[in-house]
Amino acid sequence: EVQLVESGGGLVQPGGSLRLSCTASGFTFDDNVITWFRQAPGKEREAISCINCGDGSTLYADSVKGRFTVSTDNGKNTVYLQMNTLAPVDTATYYCAATRSRLIRRSGSNWRVRDFYNYWGKGTQVTVSS
Repeated sequence: EVQLVESGGGLVQPGGSLRLSCTASGFTFDDNVITWFRQAPGKEREAISCINCGDGSTLYADSVKGRFTVSTDNGKNTVYLQMNTLAPVDTATYYCAATRSRLIRRSGSNWRVRDFYNYWGKGTQVTVSS
């Protein structure tokens, strides 16, 4: 059974940092693109970063570029999202998702499209507030 489990969320003050983890079971990361999404109350779920997309690259949404870093530990089957300089606008539930889409793996195209992702975690809440 394929499972994705996010952890590491919590309450942090503006300007602070958090590291989220996404641990997979039932498959290996080598064949999958892993993407972090987030959804704030009343807003659409948005893709913010992917790894192993676009021929082994990482991609970021403009809203997090320069502040967030995605990485992987294949030995632990875990993807991390290091989030720095957090702001209240980053408050959301954060999800990781996986896809074996060749299009996304090879070119990175459509990495933001939710319909391409087959597996989702249940999310972890991040709240940025003073």
